[in-house]
Amino acid sequence: MAARPLNDDEVLSEMNKMVAFIKQEALEKAREIKVKADEEFAIEKAKLVKQEQQAIDAQYEKKRKGAEVAQKIAQSNLTNKSRLRLLHRREEQVQDLFATARSQIVTFAEDEGRYTQFLQGAIVQGFLQLMEPTVTLSVRERDVELTQRAGDAAVEAFTQLSGHSIVFDVQGTLSNTSSGGVKLISGGKRITIDNTLDERLRLLEDRMLPEIRKDLFGPNENRKFYS
Repeated sequence: MAARPLNDDEVLSEMNKMVAFIKQEALEKAREIKVKADEEFAIEKAKLVKQEQQAIDAQYEKKRKGAEVAQKIAQSNLTNKSRLRLLHRREEQVQDLFATARSQIVTFAEDEGRYTQFLQGAIVQGFLQLMEPTVTLSVRERDVELTQRAGDAAVEAFTQLSGHSIVFDVQGTLSNTSSGGVKLISGGKRITIDNTLDERLRLLEDRMLPEIRKDLFGPNENRKFYS
């Protein structure tokens, strides 16, 4: 039996069904697109938020480390300045002590009896070191006469100790700013022995400085070896 053609109402009904189907398909497709777009948006948003958070964290960490470094530098500078001030005050105390010692040797040189004994001992020591037949004694101009007497006594002591004779002359060529004492110059003027009070004090300062600092300020915690 041959199919009959659709009438207008049936054609309209079929067309409405097709439109409804297409519309439904379009709505479902639109929903899928929207869901996918929302998912992609959420993923991209999360990614952007994470990147921004990482950037903020990195910036904060950089600033934190910078602040820590600045604080350490400031603390180190403060510590160094405090240490330098302490060292400066300690050095002033040591120099005050040496200045007191220098003033005392000036007073010592004014005591003729003790000073003569010192000159005699210093001259004998120099004679024994030089072991030469002729020696020049260089002293302050005001000490020439005193040194002549001390030198005579030193010659006797030297001869008894060494069995040798010696001749000396005294010259007032030592600076008057000197605290006193004597320089012994060999006959050939090649060797000079400095037995002045200033030189004796300088040598004593160098040798005693570590011990003086230890007595004044206690042991140095940073020093591992002692001579």
